[in-house]
Amino acid sequence: MTAEHVDTLVIGAGQAGIATSVHLGRKGVPHLVLERHQIAHRWRAERWDSLVANGPAWHDRFPEMEFATDPDAFPGKEDVADYLRAFARSNRCPIREGVEVTRLTHGPDGLFHATTPAGTITARNVISATGSFQKPMIPPLVPDDLGLMQIHSTHYRNPAQLPPGGVLVVGGGSSGTQIADELNRAGRPTWLSLGPHDRPPRRYRGKDFVWWLGALGKWDLEAPSPGTEHVTIAVSGAYGGQTIDFRRLAGEGLRLLGRTSACQNGILTIADDLLTNIANGDRYLASLLDECDAHVRAHGLDLPEDPEARRTYPDPPCLTDPTRSLDLKAEGIGTIIWATGFAYDYGWLDLPVLTPEGRPDHSRGVTRVPGFYFVGLPWLTRRGSSFIWGCWKDGEHIATQVAARG
Repeated sequence: MTAEHVDTLVIGAGQAGIATSVHLGRKGVPHLVLERHQIAHRWRAERWDSLVANGPAWHDRFPEMEFATDPDAFPGKEDVADYLRAFARSNRCPIREGVEVTRLTHGPDGLFHATTPAGTITARNVISATGSFQKPMIPPLVPDDLGLMQIHSTHYRNPAQLPPGGVLVVGGGSSGTQIADELNRAGRPTWLSLGPHDRPPRRYRGKDFVWWLGALGKWDLEAPSPGTEHVTIAVSGAYGGQTIDFRRLAGEGLRLLGRTSACQNGILTIADDLLTNIANGDRYLASLLDECDAHVRAHGLDLPEDPEARRTYPDPPCLTDPTRSLDLKAEGIGTIIWATGFAYDYGWLDLPVLTPEGRPDHSRGVTRVPGFYFVGLPWLTRRGSSFIWGCWKDGEHIATQVAARG
């Protein structure tokens, strides 16, 4: 076993780790980045085959490098992974792949001690850049002995991967909706169980919704406090980018359900909240469009009217007569895909930097333990922190904090 020392250790080589590394280098801070798999591993290995980014290429990127594609296109998952690797390489980020930190402690010598299979690394500063998509969450609702395939959306790849029969997708955010839409287009009987969500337009008055969130100042909104709950947003770049309209999807054959709340003898209990969830999503859309129109008037912008954005599709039968129970066997459902999010997994972290619930305890990435920081978390400093460009800003902020320690 070997031992080595670095001034600053960054754990994780995704978009946040790469951004932070670049800023550390430019501030003259000696550092090392450890990645337990490969750069941008989750983009390659933990996403379905047809996944594309939810924002256009011109928007969600580092400010110093463009994607090798149409700026208005939505990059595929391999494009994003290749982009991150190329950016890291062009900036000569000191990344060591295939090295996992299994334990991190803070010793009486004032140094952090990172245990890895290759030996111990000590550091004066440590930055956790492991992100928020760590441990897939599957609620313990449906017993394993029902003979169904149950997988998290992380392990879904394509329709051909699944056994014959219908598919229930649980979770109406971006991932769940895109997967359900793909399965329905592939001719699979598909049910989508969805909860509360925000539903923005894909484009409005000639501008993508990410442009509008910038124009309206929403990307720079600060979270009231660290750990603000993530709001499910139904948005997609699939098929060239379309506004997600659940009534339209139902008209194309997708069967909508309220939240899945219980299971007994293979029969699911469905909450009586579908109409409310759809109505609240519609209300969010209308409110955002009103804000956009007010912004156009206030600034005298020459952007065309877009009445189609307010089009309302007819209510499908699944809305007028909502399902309250679903017999999995009777409906021929052979697969459940849980698009139910992720939990944090800091089992390697032996420091007092987590809340009692196991969430990062920080203020804009700075913790109560001097020299330990977080990057790559939702709402780390602003609403846009989850995106590549948001990580760029947050990485600069944390690098500044590290450099200031002297």
